[in-house]
Amino acid sequence: MIERGDAIPSVGIKLITASGIEDTTSDAILGQGTVVLFSVPGAFTPTCHVNHLPSFISNAAKLEAAGVSRIVCVATNDHHVMKAWAEASNALDTLDFIADGNADLARALGLDKDFSKSSMGVRYVRAAMIIKDGIVGDVFVEDAPGITATGAPAILMALEAAA
Repeated sequence: MIERGDAIPSVGIKLITASGIEDTTSDAILGQGTVVLFSVPGAFTPTCHVNHLPSFISNAAKLEAAGVSRIVCVATNDHHVMKAWAEASNALDTLDFIADGNADLARALGLDKDFSKSSMGVRYVRAAMIIKDGIVGDVFVEDAPGITATGAPAILMALEAAA
């Protein structure tokens, strides 16, 4: 699993923003400024849709005030699903989304988990990280169902503690 001090790997991804969908690389998107990246098992899944994503939308201004230049949500869903989720959540003007449909970035980060028993294939574990100029500062991974270590309030506390 990726750790503090590691560089973000360069993996092909699809970036979904308010401007549209772009083919790019993970290091191009996560390599400049202070970035909060959070991973979810799936778009529109109950905990991701009702709790995890909304915590970042509602705390975006606080994260920006704490020095975050970009907030990015990543899942192994395809770019059509990620765009639909971003639009349904009214998040496109606030966050960026990475569609990692083949889980290439998930594997490169070591944040992949096989959910095949639930008929969901390879997905991300629920995680969040603070990245500064392409170098991982902090990594948080949930060790149980729910959101405690990876929601926006926990990330804000980590940013405040580091200031």
